[in-house]
Amino acid sequence: MNARNDEGAAVVFDTGIDPVGLADEDLFRELASLYRTRLDTLRHGPDAALENHFRRTAELETEYMARFPGREVDPGRLTRDF
Repeated sequence: MNARNDEGAAVVFDTGIDPVGLADEDLFRELASLYRTRLDTLRHGPDAALENHFRRTAELETEYMARFPGREVDPGRLTRDF
């Protein structure tokens, strides 16, 4: 997956703008939208929509983790040792 074209601009993928080209606020908005629509897509979307949802979620979450590798983990949310 090529994230930038020869001029350095973000490449537009079939599922949306390359996450590398999104500002933090836009990345958070896109992630929130995916999470809001997840169950509906899983239960009622055609296979192609679900495949796109999987791919876009992976793209956005991978970019999030690249930007925020030291994200704060709330110890109260841990239910067991991993």
